[in-house]
Amino acid sequence: MWGLTVGEPFEHDGETAWVAPARGPAGEDLVLKLGTRHYESDHEADGLRVWDGDGVVRLHGVREFDDVTALLLERCRPGTELGQVLPETEQDVIVAGLLRRLWRPAAWPFRPLSSMCDAWAAGFERRYREDVSVLDPGLAREGIALFRSLPRNAGESVLLCTDLHGGNILAAEREPWLVIDPKPYAGDPAYDALQHMLNCRERLHVDPVGLAKRMAGLLDLDGERVRLWLFAGCVQESAGWSGLAEVAAMLAP
Repeated sequence: MWGLTVGEPFEHDGETAWVAPARGPAGEDLVLKLGTRHYESDHEADGLRVWDGDGVVRLHGVREFDDVTALLLERCRPGTELGQVLPETEQDVIVAGLLRRLWRPAAWPFRPLSSMCDAWAAGFERRYREDVSVLDPGLAREGIALFRSLPRNAGESVLLCTDLHGGNILAAEREPWLVIDPKPYAGDPAYDALQHMLNCRERLHVDPVGLAKRMAGLLDLDGERVRLWLFAGCVQESAGWSGLAEVAAMLAP
């Protein structure tokens, strides 16, 4: 496929993709990603085409099979993860700068953020019925209602990355940092800070309100809306993530 010489796969935490270095027929330094079809990442190639290397890895080719999508991507060298080399407060600045570059008008074929949030909310409700002890029922109702309503009452809609954090930003030569593994949706830009904030474990548990305020300031977003997203996200994740119930209580409206 594409006349590639493929190396040994990278160590990879994901369960839905196989990723390996590759050389093209003319010696191009590339990455081959074979991903199982999944609703969250269905439009990764479409997003990469729109961004066209602006803050993200470039897409060189795509082929779709019955249940697998093959992506031929730019390789990042040295490829060090942002989360491994910079303290969180410095990561905040990099994440915010990249997000502001990625946000742009979104149209077909990108799905609304509400479709993903609805699916995750339904999953939370199934898990919560099995163990209601993980979270106060009032917080559970309020948080998951917000998780459904926030994407529907946003004042603007942009093309979102939705899964940006220190592990999905790699050191590169073409730019200092490039985004990998986007999961594009169209919706509220205030959502896009959520995954990074959830990954800031110490600050999340010590001062989640301050964390939300900082990211809102860096992104020039409404601080209350970012806080509500963090509250709703903590509720949604709490059924399978120990300690988030306490964080949700600190963030509750």
